Amino acid sequence: MKNLLLIISTLIIGTATLAAQELTRTTLHYATNDNTELYLDRYMLAEMPETPRPCMIFAFGGGFVGGKRDQDYYTTYFTRLAEAGYVVLSIDYRLGLKNLPSDINIVGMIEAMVNAVTIAVEDIYSATNYAIANAEEWMIDKDKIMISGSSAGAITALQAEWLRCNGAREAEVLPEEFRYAAVVSCAGAIFSTNGKPKFQTKPAPMLLFHGTSDSNVPYNHASIFGIGYYGSEYIAKQLDKLDAPYYFYSAEYVDHTLAGTPLFEQCDLILQFINDYVIEGRTLRTRCDVESIGTERKPTRFSVKDYLNTNYSK
Repeated sequence: MKNLLLIISTLIIGTATLAAQELTRTTLHYATNDNTELYLDRYMLAEMPETPRPCMIFAFGGGFVGGKRDQDYYTTYFTRLAEAGYVVLSIDYRLGLKNLPSDINIVGMIEAMVNAVTIAVEDIYSATNYAIANAEEWMIDKDKIMISGSSAGAITALQAEWLRCNGAREAEVLPEEFRYAAVVSCAGAIFSTNGKPKFQTKPAPMLLFHGTSDSNVPYNHASIFGIGYYGSEYIAKQLDKLDAPYYFYSAEYVDHTLAGTPLFEQCDLILQFINDYVIEGRTLRTRCDVESIGTERKPTRFSVKDYLNTNYSK
């Protein structure tokens, strides 16, 4: 009888634990920008916590041409973060390079690129303000709001923090004392139209994933006439100069697959990064250089034309 009672008690406790880990996904309208209705999917534990928790805002990839916030590809990432007790907001943003004319010239392409990055950042700022406005109801710690993204979404997240650090006009929509708690970038870069980008103030801790053979988003940098993208290797060097904390996961001869694979293969690393750099507030600089022994030695040097052809050859 005692054994039977023990088994029943164990089952009850186990069931209660599973119930506590039940997740909810809710679609919400967060902004209307330039007559475009923008939505987000909120992932969180069904049972509200007793104390405020961190929030992760995520922007999908797709070259500012395609992609969507609810791709199955990202589900593992959302689920793992929500199960850890974080609020996850996967957002829409406007796609500024969608439906470009086939005969667009280089000047037109630059103008379109500037617009695409700018409006994507505007939208991630709108989502940030939406999270802040609902922080009390959703039990979000406003001091622990993070941003992350894949490819174009990673560019958006990095650009948003760079502009905020530099007091850019676009960032003025954020509360004056607001600071992001962290940036998680999967194959991202900063886009500059005025030469090499610098941080005027120390940015949030960054987790940077990038492959050296990425022909979609520059691992280091690619520019022409002072206009171009500056990737994770360049950013890490800038963070070194600022004595700023970061974790750089650099993969030798890996292509643009690192824009997505960390979101399901490296969830433990991402969670550890959040715990160390955000929850514990540790100020670390970590570089992890990974190379698969015997792997194909893919090209690692690309021109601006190579990047444009890879992304927008049509």
